[in-house]
Amino acid sequence: MPGKFTAVLAITSLSLISSAFAADPIRIGVSGPLTGGSAPMGVSMRDGVKLAVAEINAKGGLLGRQIQLVERDDEAKNERGVQVAQELINKEKVAATVGYINTGVALASQRFYQEAKIPVMNNVATGSVITKQFLPPEHKENYVFRVSANDTIQSAMIVEEAVGKRKLTKVAILADSTNYGQLGREDLEKALSAKGMKAVTVEKFNIKDVDMTPQLLKAKQAGAQAVLTYGIGPELAQIANGMEKLNWKVPMIGSWTLSMANFLDNAGKNGNGATMPQTFIQDPNTPKRKAFIEAYQKAYKVERIPSPVSAAQGYDSVYLLAAAIRQAGTTDGVKVREALENLNEKVEGVVTTYVKPYSHDDHEAIKPGIPVMGEAKDGHIVLSK
Repeated sequence: MPGKFTAVLAITSLSLISSAFAADPIRIGVSGPLTGGSAPMGVSMRDGVKLAVAEINAKGGLLGRQIQLVERDDEAKNERGVQVAQELINKEKVAATVGYINTGVALASQRFYQEAKIPVMNNVATGSVITKQFLPPEHKENYVFRVSANDTIQSAMIVEEAVGKRKLTKVAILADSTNYGQLGREDLEKALSAKGMKAVTVEKFNIKDVDMTPQLLKAKQAGAQAVLTYGIGPELAQIANGMEKLNWKVPMIGSWTLSMANFLDNAGKNGNGATMPQTFIQDPNTPKRKAFIEAYQKAYKVERIPSPVSAAQGYDSVYLLAAAIRQAGTTDGVKVREALENLNEKVEGVVTTYVKPYSHDDHEAIKPGIPVMGEAKDGHIVLSK
């Protein structure tokens, strides 16, 4: 009898232990700048991520477990991003991380996920090299995925807008001095070269610069018919305001960051007409987008999303990751990567509906043809005509 009782006790203990394990949350890291000049992107991305997680958890979670987010502010600093990555992997034991707003931070930090064989979903950073950092023959597998329009796609769209659509023959490039700005500048120059053109002047500016007069004067004197930009919101506003001061009215066409709230607010009417590639515009033109916009406005008590693109891509990155975890039937990094590379489930996102978005050799979910051109109009972004 005692033996039987011990066996029953052991079975009961084992089932209690398994229930406890089954109930353990799936920990997902969220890394981005929640303070500083890039914060509108970081906060919007995180809040989009939180919306998706809340929806998934409300429907029973993943693999019978709830998702638990572990948020960290990388402050848009490479060295802080490195610390955050190591902390999320080694201390917080995350199954995956979503985030990265700044190209430099991504390039400095994502190698730790690669080494740990843990997927990382870049959902805002756009530097073309991001998903190509760990390629064969040096690296057999790549754990870096992306849900944003890379700079190769964007630069081609910017140049097509200026040269193809508007038939301009002289353009200037103004790019900030960060990895993001300079890698974007290189992509712009390649896209111009493909059209048999060179910029009439290429100028650089620094983060927190407040006077762009010298760069703009060089562009104006070189006869530029448009200014092509690669930078972050606050400095881009200084370009728009500087053009107004010089009474120099030429189109401003740049990367997606021209849609940030801190460009629209700081530039005011001077920002009107600026055009940029967008994966998502805050326009309820599909039932999914309408539901997402309303949920975001209700949850965070705002009318205008500070960075709609970041919020939408953050949201979609969670649903893509969740589909892979569900398909893998585990949070094991190797199996989740394999599932991402061969997703069976069609994932309805806010940006698009994803059908096999990734393969072993292509970790870019956003393909050419998905982004559209947006235009600044009275503090909002509308579809460019």
